[in-house]
Amino acid sequence: MAPVTYQDAGVDIAAGARAVDLMKGAVRATYGPEVLLGIGAFGGLFDAAALKGMANPVLVASTDGVGTKTKIAAALGRYDTVGQDLVNHCVNDILVQGARPLFFLDYFAAARLDPSQVATVVTGCASACRAMGCALLGGETAEMPGVYAAGEFDLAGTIVGVVERSAIVDGQSIAAGDAIVGLASTGLHTNGFSLARRVFRDWDLAAPVPALSQSLGDALLVPHKSYLADVQRLWDAGITVKGLAHITGGGLLDNPPRIFPPGVAARLARDRWPVPAIFRLIQQTGQIADDEMAHVFNLGLGMLAIVRRDQASAALQALGAGAWLVGEMIVRGAGPAVQIV
Repeated sequence: MAPVTYQDAGVDIAAGARAVDLMKGAVRATYGPEVLLGIGAFGGLFDAAALKGMANPVLVASTDGVGTKTKIAAALGRYDTVGQDLVNHCVNDILVQGARPLFFLDYFAAARLDPSQVATVVTGCASACRAMGCALLGGETAEMPGVYAAGEFDLAGTIVGVVERSAIVDGQSIAAGDAIVGLASTGLHTNGFSLARRVFRDWDLAAPVPALSQSLGDALLVPHKSYLADVQRLWDAGITVKGLAHITGGGLLDNPPRIFPPGVAARLARDRWPVPAIFRLIQQTGQIADDEMAHVFNLGLGMLAIVRRDQASAALQALGAGAWLVGEMIVRGAGPAVQIV
């Protein structure tokens, strides 16, 4: 029997090394002086001395992925946006508790590593990290034949941020009568793609769609929006942000109640915000019920901010275009925690 190599088993160590070489410039561009060791080290080192200037710092961490949006990227051979999706999603997940990002780690896995593909994805992560003032401290690139099908890849990430204990946003002060401000999404973001792919399974992703004014693939790959700058504008304007809900998996029905204290519910008015064309196309093509759409997708609202009623106008003024007064908090009776009327 001839000697067997790791490459014979489907793992190309050299491809992983080439991928690191291609991405390391973009990754290092996210580093500030607080990064002591980053890419290439067994573990990233981040100097936490800056936290000494905080009265009572609390670390906030989250892990997430981009789901089956990776299949749209793979089908089109476009890998420049999913890294941005991943970082922005994770930034939003800690932002809802008032945290700002410190550092991020990514995980990329595939049946076979294509160095150029990996570098493009990670460069997208680095670009988003740089925009958020966040270090891409490290990560993992894994070649796993037999676990992933040929041509498939998976992408996930972990973020760590910090918030003053006194500034944690936990929703506990939310009360009936508070206003709900909706912030526009850029599309599906990173959720609902399994349903969207089922609906559009026979469509040409590259063909122009008049209802969308672009191709279906372009509409589906629009990056997940970060709301860090929007929420910062609210804080800068002196708005008391009682609660923030990132509208991800579970849509408009399951996400907002995660921040509600007992005894309250949300009433959203369907006519208060424009539903983007991509959602109307999904619903019409798949003949999907309104409740199912609201349970799966953000329907054009990527983040909800709950503020005092007397600050609603000031909040809208601070946010500018792409924000609407979409509802109010009510006393919860026998009905659901989120009512869309």
